Amino acid sequence: MEQAHQLVFIGSLLLLAGIVAGVLSSRVGAPLLLAFLALGMVAGVDGLGLHFTSTGSAYLIGSAALAIILFDGGLHTRRRVFKLALGPSVVLASVGVAITATIAGCAAVFLLHLGWTEGLLIGAIVSSTDAAAVFLLLHQRGREISQRVAATLETEAGFNDPFAVFLTTTLVTFASGHDGEPFAALMLHLAREAVLGAAIGIAGGMVLVQLVNRLTLAGGLQPILAMAAALCLFAGTQLIEGSGFLAVYLAGLIAGNSRLKSSQTILRFHEGMAWLSQLVLFIMLGLLVVPHHLLPQAPAALGVALVLILVARPLAVWICLTPFRFSVQERLFVAWVGLRGAVPIFLAMIPTLARLPHSETYFHVAFLVVLASLVLQGWTVAPAARWLRLEMPRDKHHGHRLDLEIAAAGSREISAYRVPLGAPALDRSFEQLPLPRRTRLIAVLRDGVVMNRAQLDRLQPNDVVLALTPPETTEVLDRMFAERAGPLADSVLGDFVLDPAVPMATFVDLYGLPATLGDRAKPVGTFLRQRIGRRPVIGDRVHLGLVDLIVRELDGDRITEIGVVLEPERDPLDGVSIRRRLKRLAGGARRAIRRRGVPVASRRPPSGDGA
Repeated sequence: MEQAHQLVFIGSLLLLAGIVAGVLSSRVGAPLLLAFLALGMVAGVDGLGLHFTSTGSAYLIGSAALAIILFDGGLHTRRRVFKLALGPSVVLASVGVAITATIAGCAAVFLLHLGWTEGLLIGAIVSSTDAAAVFLLLHQRGREISQRVAATLETEAGFNDPFAVFLTTTLVTFASGHDGEPFAALMLHLAREAVLGAAIGIAGGMVLVQLVNRLTLAGGLQPILAMAAALCLFAGTQLIEGSGFLAVYLAGLIAGNSRLKSSQTILRFHEGMAWLSQLVLFIMLGLLVVPHHLLPQAPAALGVALVLILVARPLAVWICLTPFRFSVQERLFVAWVGLRGAVPIFLAMIPTLARLPHSETYFHVAFLVVLASLVLQGWTVAPAARWLRLEMPRDKHHGHRLDLEIAAAGSREISAYRVPLGAPALDRSFEQLPLPRRTRLIAVLRDGVVMNRAQLDRLQPNDVVLALTPPETTEVLDRMFAERAGPLADSVLGDFVLDPAVPMATFVDLYGLPATLGDRAKPVGTFLRQRIGRRPVIGDRVHLGLVDLIVRELDGDRITEIGVVLEPERDPLDGVSIRRRLKRLAGGARRAIRRRGVPVASRRPPSGDGA
């Protein structure tokens, strides 16, 4: 009994210390996950002396934690964002992971003096990225990034874990001596995992929505029901040899984009559970490692990490994203922030459980690669976004909304908003508020008193508004009762706002900008959309003469506001343009040849018989 109390005390103390360490790390700018990992190492064998050596228990806890993290990621991914990034994310999560694993595996073969199967196994273990870690680091600094880039990173992380697991388990099978299965059979097994995971995830998400909406439960049980269903889907899919990671992510995606009772309660609960899972996972992994055992392999592992960060990931991103018309800045950022999190360390436990030779090497190298990634990339995520001009103002489109339940079968729901300072709703009189179709404001509370509708002229900051609205129009109300983006929006999204309906001829003549006759006949919004050449997102930028045009607001795919930057900063890549460098080198070579009197192939030799 006393030992049980000691375990509860130590566990809760570690969680409290992790939260405090997170707060301190935010103040000094250190990556939050690095603080959790360091705390586990300090509390472990070489620190305070806590012994935790059960790989089986760590794998069990890690599986459950990753399932909860992926489910929460699906819940918070909007369908529009998912569609925006589906193509590039799937290619990155399959072809990109294969390229990354191959290059990193080759580096491991030569640096660690391993066989090809063992080296490629290390490459597979460290090939998976952790987008949750990226967004955690950005939000820690109060930053947002371009929606297209954010969506790609987030969706890639939801898809690449299953492929990394498949590569790892396949190579573990080869390393165990069971390598008789033909390549076609392996591909069939991968397809079976993906199809089963996708089918069970989509069907399970639909069933979960029905369970939450139809069962009459105490308010606190609904989020627990959702979490239990997610873990059941994950484990059940794994048991029938499907991809449980893919299933639980898609189930969260389906549930998060459906109408759910107590949706805000469920989202907040799972956000907290995802935080707890991250905390427990990284502290546990820090406890599991013995720091002085890492030192002999540190130089070689650092070499693998550098090849992974500087060669494998950038090459994979460049190959995979080029067909999708990502800009150079976007590709550079996606390549740089391929941050490694808990998944590689989790995958490194599989060889240990399979009792493979060199199993400690796999774990130590994976741990050191994650450590190097958190230190090198984690500290530079926010500066990289700012330098590449991908930094966006914080998303204020989601106001402080609380959903109140009414009849489950009703077609409308009640949402409550606290009106913040500077909300768009404050700009108009109460009677002129642009409410969506079938939406009615049923009450306004000011200082705890219900206001008389006849005496209400305008809303004021801190008013509480109750709105009866269809679920599909809540995003419109979110924008109306949200904070303004703040001064960063003015610096990032343009010096002033331009109406997309303004003719290009008027705009270019006013500022003396270049434009073809065909472009002059178009509205500015149409010109910008065509120059972008893909589905626009907020922050997309087109350079035109001495100004930049930036997508500032969207209604679906339609550009509703354009920002204009009159004196844009120099493009950070102007000085490193490969094409410009090649031209300069070619020009220098031609001048050197001319000085030596050697005829240049592109010039016609002089006529006559001159010597």
